[in-house]
Amino acid sequence: MPKINADLTVRNPLERGLISGFLIKRELRRIRKLPRYEPFTTDIFGPVVKGVDGRSFYYSFREIFRDRIYEFKTNTPSPRILDVGSNVGLSLLFFKQRYPNCRLTGFEPDPKVLQAAQYNLDSLGLADVNLLQDAAWIDDTTLEFEAEGADAGHLTFSESSSEHSFSVTAVDLSSFLQEPIDFLKMDIEGAEVDVLMHCGNELKNVSNLFVEYHSYADQPQRFNDLTGILTEAGFRYQIHTQFASKSPLCQRELQLGMDLQLNVFAYR
Repeated sequence: MPKINADLTVRNPLERGLISGFLIKRELRRIRKLPRYEPFTTDIFGPVVKGVDGRSFYYSFREIFRDRIYEFKTNTPSPRILDVGSNVGLSLLFFKQRYPNCRLTGFEPDPKVLQAAQYNLDSLGLADVNLLQDAAWIDDTTLEFEAEGADAGHLTFSESSSEHSFSVTAVDLSSFLQEPIDFLKMDIEGAEVDVLMHCGNELKNVSNLFVEYHSYADQPQRFNDLTGILTEAGFRYQIHTQFASKSPLCQRELQLGMDLQLNVFAYR
């Protein structure tokens, strides 16, 4: 299995020595300041990789490689991992760096974003990752997708379309959960509750689960449904805040139409 970069085999890529760490931090600062929604390249992994938006790449890199939010324990040398909502593939790169022999499938319906993710896998020689241009859903169908230009594209069920919406292939995620799954990561911008409720019977096959919960201000909150299905499936869980108003009883802030985003870690 080819290595992403010899320096990335240590626990924290931001601690690769004083010089390397300095260069990474400098490159992250450059990426963060890039104009929004403009494609770019970076050699932060050694071989050149692509991004579609500097700001989202910056924060995703920090979460994935510094905070290591997708790390989990496993007793098998080849864990089965489903990465639902792969974006430009930083999570895929982390999984292959951390678990080189993992059996990894990624889902990314936005063709522009998927193209960058596939380029990044190819650039790092990761030919054994199965990257699908599909949206995870409750059945096999065709749905409308609203591209945001970065990491917040989402399925849309509005009758009015926009210049950024297009049709995508959706697949029934439950069909991928018929075997033991060591880690299921889900970041699908609001469709997570519907999909997990649909997959309730199959969640018994999942050992570890990460799901990002999205609360859109103009829609009913369904966090109780999410925790209910996790409890019913036998998980314990912990909740970390990704975005929330500092003083919501006085002032309610929004981010991309959402008033709350939570990271939910579920385990057995």
